[in-house]
Amino acid sequence: MLASSPAIDWDAYLAEAIDILSRYIRVDTSNPPGRERLACDFLGEILAAEGIPFETYDPGQDRLSLRAILPGNGAARPFMLLNHTDVVPVQREFWEDEPFAGHIKDGEIWGRGALDMKGLGVAQLMTFLTVKRLGIPLKRDLVFFAMADEEAGSEWGIRWLERNHPDTLDAEFVINEGGGGTTELFGVERPVYNVAVAEKGPLWLRLVAEGRPGHGSVPHEDNALDRLVRAMYRVQEWQRPLSVSPVLTEYFSRLSRAGIYKGEATVEGLTAAAAGDPRIRALLSNTISATTATSGIKHNVIPARAEATLDCRLLPGVRPDDFQAELEAVIDDPKVRIERVHAGWSEVNPFDTELFRTIESVIHDHMEEAVVVPGVTVGFTDSSVLRNRGTISYGFSGGLNNPELGKGVHGHNERVPVESFRLNCQMVFEVTRRMCEA
Repeated sequence: MLASSPAIDWDAYLAEAIDILSRYIRVDTSNPPGRERLACDFLGEILAAEGIPFETYDPGQDRLSLRAILPGNGAARPFMLLNHTDVVPVQREFWEDEPFAGHIKDGEIWGRGALDMKGLGVAQLMTFLTVKRLGIPLKRDLVFFAMADEEAGSEWGIRWLERNHPDTLDAEFVINEGGGGTTELFGVERPVYNVAVAEKGPLWLRLVAEGRPGHGSVPHEDNALDRLVRAMYRVQEWQRPLSVSPVLTEYFSRLSRAGIYKGEATVEGLTAAAAGDPRIRALLSNTISATTATSGIKHNVIPARAEATLDCRLLPGVRPDDFQAELEAVIDDPKVRIERVHAGWSEVNPFDTELFRTIESVIHDHMEEAVVVPGVTVGFTDSSVLRNRGTISYGFSGGLNNPELGKGVHGHNERVPVESFRLNCQMVFEVTRRMCEA
């Protein structure tokens, strides 16, 4: 039987965590170019000061990842705290504060990465340091892994490690980004914690049309831009069916029982909701967003080439090859070439596991009224690689934020409330302790 949670001065714990996060935000790891070596230097200094050894893995071009282990007694397989060190770029002119200053204003920690995902990374780091400081005996290795390049597809991070150092990814359970708590969902104010057990797969495509250039005063049938516009129209008119997976059946059923979602967890019950709510539609269907389009050199010149990019997100279980074949049939033009830029997919984790039950228990210990649901992340994370290896990798954060703050993820004015960060630190620690303590 596990010992009760150790006495921790959470005020001092939070003060240290805030200091680390503020300084970490100042380490600009915008990707591109990444420069994750800077983050590894920062984290490595903290680990070294605690007497914790670590290793770095270098694919080149300063794209390092860092791994540290607190050894257990081997009674169970490893537990991994996984985070990424890169962040997306910023448009400074739209921010109300310097995005890489880590300022604290009005009870919130500001800066790129506060939510995605240096905040969770610091909560994991503090857990790792505290387990070491308290000398908590472990039944399994506890792994802290800070990854490069997640924001640009992970080719320099976890995918490179899978190809070159697959042994470093061994774990039974992983906590990563992709989940968290919201104060309101579907117009109902009640804490809801989403534990991500699956995610949609990215399929980034480029459509290329080539034709005969000429003078704009003499239209002809081989205009590359005309051809691309017709193809894009067919893509936008393509109606793709809704699908409710077992995970989403459980997701909507739990929300329904809690009075948060009004309706049945079926395709028929969700069709009207999906028509009016892009969040629901994204959960239930393969989506396509047109993201760029380029063509032409001059107002009166028919272009020889036109291209556009599509950001497709596929439901768990949908393979990129199958979806791309469907898209080709929809476009139905052999002169429009489809080039694949990036593709990924992943298996679905079960939610009837020791880790899910532990997370649910910890959340209810902190917030009895909270609703805990298994969910699907509409974005992609490094968990996809781990799930395809048979590892249970959940998106979990103990933070509780209002929906408005979520707009800061990949947007402007990213920030996290201090109280939400405190909850995150407390819950990540307690979940880890319960999963790992001997």
